[in-house]
Amino acid sequence: MAEALQELGTMISVRQEEAILETQVAHGELAVTVGPATIPKFIGFLKSDAACQFTTLIDITAVDYPEREKRFDVVYHLLSMTQNQRIRVKVAVREDDIVPSITSIHPSANWFEREVFDMYGVMFSGHPDLRRILTDYGFRGHPLRKDFPTTGYVEVRYDEVEKRVIYEPVELVQEYRQFDFMSPWEGADYILPGDEKSEEAG
Repeated sequence: MAEALQELGTMISVRQEEAILETQVAHGELAVTVGPATIPKFIGFLKSDAACQFTTLIDITAVDYPEREKRFDVVYHLLSMTQNQRIRVKVAVREDDIVPSITSIHPSANWFEREVFDMYGVMFSGHPDLRRILTDYGFRGHPLRKDFPTTGYVEVRYDEVEKRVIYEPVELVQEYRQFDFMSPWEGADYILPGDEKSEEAG
């Protein structure tokens, strides 16, 4: 499998030399890094080329690296059912960079790109309807950025009693969690199975 992916990576690197920045085989998948401007043409090549046939867009997501100049990696996961192979395409972008949309190539990218915009604030040019999809329209910030605060913002819910949408401060509730640490520092006050024998011997 790894050898087939290496061959695929070499073929793509030769035929898309102007787009490819790096290729790597890891975790049973071929990972390819390309420049932002080339992403629509490259994704189109992966979809239509007879040796690739990556016709299924599985997901588009992002990863936040606040310490980097190019803060975000926009990541595309594609599947070729014909070749039984997966590929991961990465694009490194700055916070104010705009990534070309691939909705004209994969219509299913519509909601994926909206989610990346909503959660990370990455903009997509040429998107037919780029607006929030998981948070409220008036929501401030982007929740999956690593510098997003866990308190100080409001959350939205529908109140059955008042029959309207309620805005209230975010609360991090942990009462439901049962911590049962098996550590001497936590001072367990019960005898574990087998420990009673040591007391009998003493």
